[in-house]
Amino acid sequence: MKEIGGYFELELPEKRDRFLHSDGCLVNSGRHALEYILRSLGDIVKKVWLPYYTCDVVLQPLNRLGIGYSFYHINLNFELTSYPKLDDGEYIIVNNYFGIKDLYIIKLAELYGERLIIDNAQAWYAPVLPDIKSFYSPRKFFGVPDGGVAYDQGMSLTDLEIDFSADRCSHLLKRIDVSAGEGYADFRANSALLGKEPLKSMSSLTSVLLSTVDMEAVRIKRRRNYAILAEALNGNNRLSLPVEYSFNCPMVYPYMATTPELRKRLIDHKVFVATYWPNVKDLCGKDTVEFMLASDVLPLPIDQRYNEEDMNRIIDNIKGK
Repeated sequence: MKEIGGYFELELPEKRDRFLHSDGCLVNSGRHALEYILRSLGDIVKKVWLPYYTCDVVLQPLNRLGIGYSFYHINLNFELTSYPKLDDGEYIIVNNYFGIKDLYIIKLAELYGERLIIDNAQAWYAPVLPDIKSFYSPRKFFGVPDGGVAYDQGMSLTDLEIDFSADRCSHLLKRIDVSAGEGYADFRANSALLGKEPLKSMSSLTSVLLSTVDMEAVRIKRRRNYAILAEALNGNNRLSLPVEYSFNCPMVYPYMATTPELRKRLIDHKVFVATYWPNVKDLCGKDTVEFMLASDVLPLPIDQRYNEEDMNRIIDNIKGK
């Protein structure tokens, strides 16, 4: 029964009936969305191929389910160096890196068909491909505590417990009330808590938060900011990036630096750049492309919180102005 009266909840913009990917299977994180897909496959999945250059949380559902895996290499274009031939019961996970590999993913879907699982954790706006398994992570694009989306014709979400997210929001609130630095420890702690959770349905809180976001406005802002950085930096970027009309919306602008101290300089000037992914260095030798990507790629922020002035500040810091 609807509650009437009492204290107010957090005041949010008007809720929309639907949001992008609300038609998928809504679960409590990206890694759990992958687990949902693997569970729906059941005993037919014997082995999964996945890239060396990926987050180690992808291994959590594989290990929980006792599924074997092998790694493959990619090149500086974020594409496979060779294409594994899949035996019966084998599947391949391919990452839509930084949300800029939409066209390449479509080609791989034609090659691998139902054996392909697309990791769209960095590509919220990438299209859902018919009859292809894929998963998404809204935390990479929006201020939500958790959440994931799976696309698969599998088990029913009615079998899952609904998650509870209110205790994992402190980093979101502290970033508003204090600063990003003050909330970073909470961010790490809340991420660790989420990693310990079993597969659940998406919480009501996360679902409501996503329903208040104007996702098309976000997409436009991200693309505009990406274009500003691309115009200024493509000429000095050691990466050759796809043309902008070939993808829907990037997560970041990936910039491979020529100066090792650039990451520290940016952070010192309050431009926070993540490292994707430190675990890669434990798997790959120093002479591999993956080690180079993990060491040198700077994922420059281009998200909806920022404007042209902010992008120019990033550019000036990179160029040493």
